[in-house]
Amino acid sequence: MEIDKINMDIYINARFLTQKITGVQRFAIEISKELIKMDERVKFLSPLEVIHKDIASELGVIPIGPSTSHFWEQVSLPRYLKRIGSPLLVNLCNTAPLYYSNKVITIHDIAYKLFPDNFSFLFRTYYNFLIPRILQSSRKIITVSHFSKQEILKHYKVEENKVDVIYNAVSNKFIPSKKENYEKYILGVSSLSKHKNFDMLIKAFNKIKDKNLKLYIVGEENRNLNNILKKGHELNSNLIFKGRVSDQELVELYSNAICFVFPSLYEGFGIPPLEAMACGCPIAVSNVTSLPEICKDAALYFNPLDMEEIAEKMLKVVQSNDIKKTLIHKGFNQVKNYSWEKSANKLLTNMKKLYKN
Repeated sequence: MEIDKINMDIYINARFLTQKITGVQRFAIEISKELIKMDERVKFLSPLEVIHKDIASELGVIPIGPSTSHFWEQVSLPRYLKRIGSPLLVNLCNTAPLYYSNKVITIHDIAYKLFPDNFSFLFRTYYNFLIPRILQSSRKIITVSHFSKQEILKHYKVEENKVDVIYNAVSNKFIPSKKENYEKYILGVSSLSKHKNFDMLIKAFNKIKDKNLKLYIVGEENRNLNNILKKGHELNSNLIFKGRVSDQELVELYSNAICFVFPSLYEGFGIPPLEAMACGCPIAVSNVTSLPEICKDAALYFNPLDMEEIAEKMLKVVQSNDIKKTLIHKGFNQVKNYSWEKSANKLLTNMKKLYKN
């Protein structure tokens, strides 16, 4: 293709604006908000049926057709891009058009491969077909931790220099918001899939004999969670399910908790521990996968398969003001290492290099 016919804009696949916000969509939204400030050549393409209309307006999204399905991503999106000169397409949420070569893919983790029982048959089948082929056909692969990079290299045949790490961060709305009259509680926040290990957290909490201490769990209700909560509540009435909450409610819950606990068996990054740190909440987390890389010395660590150890670490925080103060101080320092602006700038630098090659 002649150079004067090449579209030099950078396009972002904004299909994430049709999806509920979990950690993956949070990454895409926050990175996108920073990218649009940095370079006017960054454009956003989405289906017509966005559910986050305020964010779409802020990004100046270009709607290019109906449907929120994979058909839009695999057919409508690449067809449009080819009509305008096949510009670089950046995909931030694990999937991308298979038959479009001028692209970058972001893979947050490969939980679907390691914990197949947590995902539907159709989801597993689609991802197991799509991901290895997209990795091969992408010009660059982005992931969110060095742990995830090693996972990708271990399970897929890609060159190491093709994979770059760009961290998540925390929105500036996550700041301490202390309130009076809150109950005494430990907090758990997650998407609540099986590998998030909340059944073990509840069992560990039941080991703590404190009638005044409650366990708040935040997350979207699902079948797995219903079973866990039903069994857990039968054993301990101090288990409180908060459901899905707004960011402001979440800030208050982090800020007023005695301790935030994250018992996950597998994380590509893990945003909730950082959010808790930013709100001045001491944290105790699993000692596996990406969490030691992300939290460093700002957390108490436990074996997520050891119920007694989880209970022990929670009690340490509950009972010791010195431990709480130390973890809060270290947490404030650790969270400063992550910035959406810094991450977006690294992504943009990578994209500009691709145009030069």
